Amino acid sequence: IGCGNGSLTARLHDLGWSVVGIDPSEQGIAQAQKRHPALDFRQISAYEDLRARLGTFPVAISLEVVEHLYAPRDYVARAFEVLDDGGILIVSTPYHGYWKNLLLALSGRLDRHFTALWDHGHIKFWSVATISRLLEEGDFHVDRVMRVGRIPALAKSMLVMASKRPRSVANGHRGS
Repeated sequence: IGCGNGSLTARLHDLGWSVVGIDPSEQGIAQAQKRHPALDFRQISAYEDLRARLGTFPVAISLEVVEHLYAPRDYVARAFEVLDDGGILIVSTPYHGYWKNLLLALSGRLDRHFTALWDHGHIKFWSVATISRLLEEGDFHVDRVMRVGRIPALAKSMLVMASKRPRSVANGHRGS
């Protein structure tokens, strides 16, 4: 979900996975198709009914997408629907936590980092707590969060692995 130029989609295909890459960008899909003509790339938004368009999958991967979205809850709902029961969602996003934000502020780099002047740039800034809450609200169980790049407190990104809760659990029958 958000395949960009198709590099990761191609690598997963090379490892033996059956893959479909989607992206809302006409240019991104054109690049992906040109670079990897044998693979399945489609211009589809993460907000569309992915299940109706694609079916379901055991795994969905969405790297560096959620920070660009106006409606991340809608995105999570579409990811939930496209996954098989018990399916895995892997999401990455830039990491923003207390110590990193404090260091940015103290170093005078806060405006540069959170620039409002980057067209089509980041509009959401996620911490471990907020990305976990988003996914849990969407009926995922957050299995693991890894902070990557630099030391954990100043990490560049987070990689989150979350599993789709079974339908009986996701529909509000969680018990106590």
